[in-house]
Amino acid sequence: MSGNAKKGPKAAALRYKAGKDMAPVVVAKGRGLVAEKIIQTAREHGISLKEDPGLVEVLSTLELYQEIPPELYKAVAEILVFIYGMSKTKNKKA
Repeated sequence: MSGNAKKGPKAAALRYKAGKDMAPVVVAKGRGLVAEKIIQTAREHGISLKEDPGLVEVLSTLELYQEIPPELYKAVAEILVFIYGMSKTKNKKA
């Protein structure tokens, strides 16, 4: 998720299915109203969000349903660790 006051927010969403996907896959991306809808849908489904303007710029250049390239594995892994940590914290509070 990223924002720019002149052009509106920018967002990208990834999916990873163990045993099916070799790497995380871009399943949504957009700017402005599309980005807002991606963010809203994630929140409605209890999906944690992480803002990383540099990564969202790179992910936005990929095609939908394209696996992320190996150069992004480390950056995406760091975000997944952050999100999984947030999820565990939420579950302990519930």
